[in-house]
Amino acid sequence: MQVDLNGLRALVTGSTSGIGRATANKLAACGAEVLVNGRSPETVDDVVAQLRDAGGKAGPAVGDLATAEGCQLVIDQAGDLDILVNNAAWIGFKPAFEIPDEDWIRSFEVNVLAGVRLTRHYGPLMKGKGWGRIVFISSESGIQIPTEMIHYGFSKAADLAVARGFAQALKGTGVTVNSVLPGPTRTEALAGYLAGQARQSGKSEREVEEEFFRTARPTTLLNRFTTPEEIAEVITFVCSREASAISGAPIRADGGVVQAIS
Repeated sequence: MQVDLNGLRALVTGSTSGIGRATANKLAACGAEVLVNGRSPETVDDVVAQLRDAGGKAGPAVGDLATAEGCQLVIDQAGDLDILVNNAAWIGFKPAFEIPDEDWIRSFEVNVLAGVRLTRHYGPLMKGKGWGRIVFISSESGIQIPTEMIHYGFSKAADLAVARGFAQALKGTGVTVNSVLPGPTRTEALAGYLAGQARQSGKSEREVEEEFFRTARPTTLLNRFTTPEEIAEVITFVCSREASAISGAPIRADGGVVQAIS
């Protein structure tokens, strides 16, 4: 899908890998100037160079979004925006009763509070211009809480609530706020999880993947992992001028994992 994002500036948080990087690639390919975010200046610069080499417009916005100071640093570098994609996330796989306080706190700080801080800054500025797009990357895990990462599911459920609340606060302003809910997606984090499970069980990664869909996500309709690029297509549409009628909505790209109408 190709939409026209020329003349728009976008910040994609956590955009040096996975869904974030795929989204940065797609937004830039559609003409947006993309601010790339990550904690490592070297990694951010590599992605910026890749986007520019492909003919896109891009710049760095380095900072650790787990802290208020890091968020402000990113804001200072990013400057004025038309599109904000709150994608940065921390994920960990642990048995339910072994998740320590620090993991619960980190899940909230990175997966929820970072997006709140950035939206709190950019929402009013977009309102003043009469146009803007804010997207929170939630997950099907926010609806069907995964036993293997309850703290992640909790944070993604919070993203749904936050996105809806900000959408209501920006009612009638020309600024839309939505959430996109990917299903299981073959990112670097997931690949690491599958490899670890394979080593631990003595099975092949293919066997682990098949068991995952048979036991952990049996309701999938695709019966496979989505790709970051597939999710980026959905996010890009939500960020487009053409998506002007969509706000306050949870938009599912979960491969049918969630058995619900909404």
